[in-house]
Amino acid sequence: MSELVIVSREGWHARPPTLVEPMANPVPYVVIHHSYIPGACATPQECVAAMQAMQDLHQNVNGWNDIGYHFAVGGDGNAYEARGWSAVGAHAPKYNNISIGICVIGDWRDELPPQQQLDAVHNLIGHGVNLGMIREDYQLLGHRQVRDTECPGDRLFAEVQTWEHFAEKATRITEGEASRGEDNKLFFFKRGP
Repeated sequence: MSELVIVSREGWHARPPTLVEPMANPVPYVVIHHSYIPGACATPQECVAAMQAMQDLHQNVNGWNDIGYHFAVGGDGNAYEARGWSAVGAHAPKYNNISIGICVIGDWRDELPPQQQLDAVHNLIGHGVNLGMIREDYQLLGHRQVRDTECPGDRLFAEVQTWEHFAEKATRITEGEASRGEDNKLFFFKRGP
C-alpha cells in the first residue's frame, strides 16, 4: 500500500463551513459512501474539482453547513479533508455524531474503484485509529445499512463486506443517541438513480 496523503481544505480551496458542531472522539463507526455525482476522478486536478462540486451540492442545494462527509477519497489515491475528524457530519442520520463518513468519489454500482483508491480508504481508517479519532473496535458500515439508498453502490458494498471490522448489522441507535447532523431534517436527497 502507498503512503497516505491527506489534502487539506486549503489544498482543495474549500469555502468555510457555515457552522461547525464539535464531535466527541473516538467514534465507534465508520460509514462508507460513494458520491455517485460527482463521478470518479483520476488526477489531483479532477479530484479538487469533484470536491468543489460536492461542496456546492451539499451547501447550496441540500442547505447543509458543509460537505456532509468527514473525508473523501479520490481515484488519485489521495484523501481529501471535508469536515475532518472532529466535526459532526451530515452523511448518515442517527450516526452523524458517532461516526466518520468516508466518501469514495465516483459511481461504484457496476465497477470497483481503482486499487489505490481502496488502499487510501484503508490507510485513512488506520490513520484515524492511530490518532485516537476512531475506536480500535470500530464497526464498518455501508451507507445502505443505515438509510434507504443504493450507496455505496453494489460493487463497492460487496468489497466493503470483505473488510475487517465490517458489521453485518448496524447496532441499533436509540432516539436518545440520535445525531444532531443537519441531514436528519432533510430527506429529499436520495443518492443514486
